[in-house]
Amino acid sequence: MSIRAADALSAYAQVTKQMGPGLEAPTKPGGAFADLLKDVATDAVQAGQKADKMTMAAIDGEAGVTEVVTALANAEITLQTVVAVRDRVVQAYQEILRMPI
Repeated sequence: MSIRAADALSAYAQVTKQMGPGLEAPTKPGGAFADLLKDVATDAVQAGQKADKMTMAAIDGEAGVTEVVTALANAEITLQTVVAVRDRVVQAYQEILRMPI
């Protein structure tokens, strides 16, 4: 059974819409894989920055605990996603290296 990348992206987009704000699925089909990775990395950095801003706002008394916890959870999920993608890329690279020429 093969899975097309466009189907996987649309399924991921549906799940992220149900989960609320946070890591968004790429909306443009096609494009280079490097562009996709760049967009995911940018989203991860932005999620971390948002969590930092919310933490600082909570220290100043401008944000509630719920907002801070939500921002930190989104940053954690984003980081876990990036790490999972990295692990799969490394695993694929190692399998390519094991292929006979």
